[in-house]
Parts: sequence; structure tokens; C-alpha cells
Amino acid sequence: MRDRFRLRGEIELILKNKKGEVKKRVKIKNVITNVGKAQVAGLINGVVTSPFRYVAIGTGTTAPSASDTALDNEIARKVGSTSRATTNVTNDTAVVEATFSSADGLSGSSNVAEAGLFDAASGGNMLARQTFSAIPVNWDGGDTLTIRWRIIVS
Repeated sequence: MRDRFRLRGEIELILKNKKGEVKKRVKIKNVITNVGKAQVAGLINGVVTSPFRYVAIGTGTTAPSASDTALDNEIARKVGSTSRATTNVTNDTAVVEATFSSADGLSGSSNVAEAGLFDAASGGNMLARQTFSAIPVNWDGGDTLTIRWRIIVS
């Protein structure tokens, strides 16, 4: 018998207005990066000790590639809440979620069009990235944008 080990990522983007009403919800798959795969291998044997728990957003639109190491135009990054979920077998899915708002120093409006999952508060290694149709966020108007990342190990 031969086992295959695979990482697969999915992102859910949730835009809410200042009343907490959902304005837009999008679910998409993402690209797992080459450096991300190498870091996961290091997490398995303890050579690497920094988990991927930082979510970044940006306005870049260049299509994602496995060779990506950063977002095109990052505008914010923060540590997310982490948990595990069950997709196929118990606890096979890592979940990282972060909500961005004006409280994070974001102001004006942004057309958020990319997201990445990192192992550091700045710089660091990027596990996954994806671009999507721009989501207009009015930070000053009280909008919030939640990024819920699910990395499924199968």
C-alpha cells in the first residue's frame, strides 16, 4: 500500500458592514507554495518550529504561483485564531482565521484582491496564496473582512 500526502487549501472571505451584516461571502481554493511545502516538512521533524498562523491581505492581482514567497502588495497582516477541524479524518484540517478592520490601522477604502498565510508577523515563509476578484472594503465606514483559511491534509 502506498500513502500519498497532500496539502490542499481553501479560503473563505467574509465582508461585513458596521452592523455585522454579510455583504459578500466567497469560497475559493488556493495555491500551496514550494517554500510552504518545505516548511511543512520541517514542522514534521522539528527542524522548523514556527507554525503558519499569520494571515495577510493585499491589493495585488498577479496570478498566484507555487514559487511565490510574498504577496504582491500587502496592506495588513495579523495573527489569526487557530483550531483544527475534521474534513475526512479526525483533525485533518488546520484552520486559521483573522478579521481585519479599522482597528488594525486600516483606513479609507481598499480593493482587497489577495491573501496569504505566513509563519511570521512580517517577512517569514508563505505557505499559501490566492488572488480573487477585488473586494471593496470601506474601513472608515466600519466594514470588516474575515479570512478563514482551511489547510486540509489528505
